[in-house]
Amino acid sequence: MQPSSSDGRASARRPDPPPALLGTEVLRLDQVTKQFPGVRALDQVCFDLKRGEVHAVCGENGAGKSTLMKIVSGQYQPDGGSITYKGETRRFANSLDAERAGIAIIHQELNLIPHLSVAENIFLAREPTRGWFIDRAALRRNAQACLDRLGVDIQPDALVKNLSVAQCQMVEIAKALSLNAEILIMDEPTSSLTESETALLFQVIHDLKRDGVGIVYISHRLDEMAAIVDRVTVLRDGRYVSTQAFAATSIDDIVSRMVGRSLDEKFPERTSTPTEETLLSVRNLSRAGVFQNVSFELKRGEILGFSGLMGAGRTEVARAIFGADPLDSGSIHLGETALSIKSPRDAIEHGIAYLSEDRKSHGLAVKMSVVQNLTLANMGAVSGRFGFIDFKAEAEAAQTYIDMLSIRTPSAHQVAKLLSGGNQQKIVIGKWLFRQSRILFFDEPTRGIDVGAKFAIYQLLDRLAAQGIGVVLISSELPEILGLTDRVAVFHAGRLQTVLTTRDTNQEEIMHYASGYSRPSTLGAAAQ
Repeated sequence: MQPSSSDGRASARRPDPPPALLGTEVLRLDQVTKQFPGVRALDQVCFDLKRGEVHAVCGENGAGKSTLMKIVSGQYQPDGGSITYKGETRRFANSLDAERAGIAIIHQELNLIPHLSVAENIFLAREPTRGWFIDRAALRRNAQACLDRLGVDIQPDALVKNLSVAQCQMVEIAKALSLNAEILIMDEPTSSLTESETALLFQVIHDLKRDGVGIVYISHRLDEMAAIVDRVTVLRDGRYVSTQAFAATSIDDIVSRMVGRSLDEKFPERTSTPTEETLLSVRNLSRAGVFQNVSFELKRGEILGFSGLMGAGRTEVARAIFGADPLDSGSIHLGETALSIKSPRDAIEHGIAYLSEDRKSHGLAVKMSVVQNLTLANMGAVSGRFGFIDFKAEAEAAQTYIDMLSIRTPSAHQVAKLLSGGNQQKIVIGKWLFRQSRILFFDEPTRGIDVGAKFAIYQLLDRLAAQGIGVVLISSELPEILGLTDRVAVFHAGRLQTVLTTRDTNQEEIMHYASGYSRPSTLGAAAQ
């Protein structure tokens, strides 16, 4: 079923293009340049896209991928170079201008309005009408058709604020599909999706290719590209590096071109060793309908992994310990001291920090500067006796963590939202280090971050553990869990199934427990 409306404003699916058009050029960028204050984001970059192909754009955070696509979609204006779309030189005044021309973008940062429904978000400013009024029945019907095309179980009337991050990502994709665009730009579309949701998305991509849609695909998950990508263009430091057929290259070669060096190891060698001292002890934590009787210990200098399928309760347990969500029962001890945590303020006072997977909404004040974000959690340390900010002390403190964490920013006073995802993540980490936190919960810390920045985050986690800080790593990527942790706690349906020693386990055994089995049967032998 395809979207339709009583007045034609929500258009039906475009008919298949003539076979002769498939593979012809639909977009070309020549010598495109973009300058921001203190940063040359793009330096004479070239790119082209054909009808019916998936063309990946790869590069580290800050390489210029998103900036290039924002120019294509009308959000930024280039300072130099030209854009040729369907054989004509074009420059789009804004994103609506680009959408009308047939160019849609799925942003890495979700652009949804929380208090509106799913249907209202999908067709925002394009609602079907009957006379002077919105046709609510047609709106729901059209939205349901888009959601059905993705194969997701999301109700059109559901409020976006009640959806998970993964569900919001699917709504963003449905919104883009509703435009019936000739060019579809996907910026990290699978960063919050499960394997099954990713498989559904890939099927939609194959359908779009057959329909003649040109797809620009931006992702840090290079291993998944083999299933869909035809060509790959690599950018580095705002400059064009290469374009190749994906089948004619390799992941190692792409990574080498991205970072300008060979990456022989995905994970750093561990330098930290856990002690026998228990930093955090959790006993029988429960919250009705969310998780039950969760117990574990975190040692000084340990990296403890939280693994499990989506909805297993990993994040919910961490948020409850941090005081962001209520607890029904259970106890939390910091060393020998019993804690009463009723709010995040209580947890922070005891040296417990939580770094949310949604860093833009819950980790950063994106409109504030780097220096303000770095000192935000410990304002008392940079304030005078009467509560006024000591700007010199604030700047010195911020510079300490900019240097320590190698945060790439043209200035400490740069607005945080203008930095790359990897550098934003480092700011969040620096904020909690300045607070002198003893226990850090990292929830999907490398989501939406490139391979080079990931390696830097991995090194930082190891360095924190070596300093005696207790680290809990919540990750959906099993290689990340196995490559970084000392032990792994495996969750299923709100219960902690088991805690495994990382060096003695493997992906198969972890997935067995994560799927709800109490014993790994024959898989245990493979883990030895």
